[in-house]
Amino acid sequence: MTDNITPAAKPVIWTVSVTRLFDLFRDISLEFDHLATITPIQLGFEKAVQYIRQKLATEHCDAIIAAGSNGAYLKSRLSVPVILIRPGGFDLLQALGKARRVADRIGVITYKAPLPALQEFQKSFQLPLEQRSYVTEEDARSQITELKASGIRVVVGAGLVTELAEEAGLAAVFLYSAATVRQAFNDALDMTRFSATIRSSAQRDTLRTRYGLGDLVGESAIMEQVRRTILLYARSPAAVLIEGETGTGKELAAQALHQEYFARHRPRAGRGSPPFVAINCGAIAESLLEAELFGYEEGAFTGSRRGGRSGLLETANGGTLFLDEIGEMPLHLQTRLLRVLEEKRVTRVGGQQPLNVEFRVISATHCDLQQAVAEGRFRADLFFRLSALRLRVPALRERGDDIALLARRYLTQSLATLDSPLSDTLNHRIALCLPPLLRYAWPGNIRELRNLCERLALLLSSDMVSDERDLPALLPELYDAGNTLTFAPSALDALAQCGGDRSAAARYLGVSRTTFWRRLKEEQAR
Repeated sequence: MTDNITPAAKPVIWTVSVTRLFDLFRDISLEFDHLATITPIQLGFEKAVQYIRQKLATEHCDAIIAAGSNGAYLKSRLSVPVILIRPGGFDLLQALGKARRVADRIGVITYKAPLPALQEFQKSFQLPLEQRSYVTEEDARSQITELKASGIRVVVGAGLVTELAEEAGLAAVFLYSAATVRQAFNDALDMTRFSATIRSSAQRDTLRTRYGLGDLVGESAIMEQVRRTILLYARSPAAVLIEGETGTGKELAAQALHQEYFARHRPRAGRGSPPFVAINCGAIAESLLEAELFGYEEGAFTGSRRGGRSGLLETANGGTLFLDEIGEMPLHLQTRLLRVLEEKRVTRVGGQQPLNVEFRVISATHCDLQQAVAEGRFRADLFFRLSALRLRVPALRERGDDIALLARRYLTQSLATLDSPLSDTLNHRIALCLPPLLRYAWPGNIRELRNLCERLALLLSSDMVSDERDLPALLPELYDAGNTLTFAPSALDALAQCGGDRSAAARYLGVSRTTFWRRLKEEQAR
């Protein structure tokens, strides 16, 4: 937790601004003083770049926070990660509210491109807004001149824009809110913690898989097909896209595939275990993801004590890169990733020299990537590159008697943790719980089942379940009509449906022939 950071371990953050953002930085930085060593730099553009490069020759910095065109300029020229402050919906509403009190017509000037959120807002509420964008200071000055000539009396924008607007005799409303600046500080702290975790993991050689093919437990035909597919895909180095709902075990399948592939293709003697580097593209802020994936360079200056940092693409060299929730990756990073996969070379942020990398890429998603491609949210060329081979991990509700098998497994493990060995009484109570478990749709899949079994083990070991009438009050989610399967055919029903063909009936239920035969005998004995 950040509250436990010691003074020696506190990250170093520099804020860079030349306009009224400097005062906001100064006020907000006091809130983070106990978490980081924060230094304000009141310079911009090339003057800031030269000053920071000289400062880095003798000092250490983990991240820089800046905004707008100044931030973009620094990001393209410095080796240290630059966290850009990005205005959100709250900033827009707050700024527009202030501007509306000055005049009915409002000019909004943003760096590089208009804000999509504002365009949608403008359409929905028919606001009299004039949106403009700029790249250079002269662009911004020109846009302000045009807006003033058209009768605009108030302009919303970042620091440079507001200063130029006031110079032109217009009212100006600063775009960034204190909440957005706080978020930038939090992003910078997250990035330093995440980088430290990755480096520490690499040093401890913990970039290894914990699971193999044997951990894909299940007797259902559909899970047997998953295991066979993994063994087949282990023959090829081609990229694999693993699809499945949240909680189905996609990373477990990826680790099994990694192990099986390198067991076939990597000599055992004289070489360490190939790395398995996993990153969740949806769990890291967009402003941090690029630096973590690609790393960043020290920059073109002498005397620095630091050599930049390697990214996860470099760390995965010689092994597997697992990109979980690949559908959450921003479009501009999709473009960079595609280039790395095609050229097998990666260039760090702020660097010029590409580094050769060779790794197998396995991606996973819970969403429909083909739909995302159709909607323009995912690059088609990257989709085809990542999905040379496709593996679908089934939802738990599709796995038939695997639910009971996994439930018994997790319950046994949880009861052992509670020092409650299995007894006839406990086995009887477990049997009472299985029917509602089999009827439940499991929207959270295996992850939900494992968590529920931990709770259920505690209940079973405390004598709170004596018969099935106790269950609805203790496990209400299992009795929610919205999450209950509407059709659970018996073995006899399936056999009739398949014309007496037992193999076909087993496939229909998604269970093995052995499981089907056992269920059939149990139903016939009733």
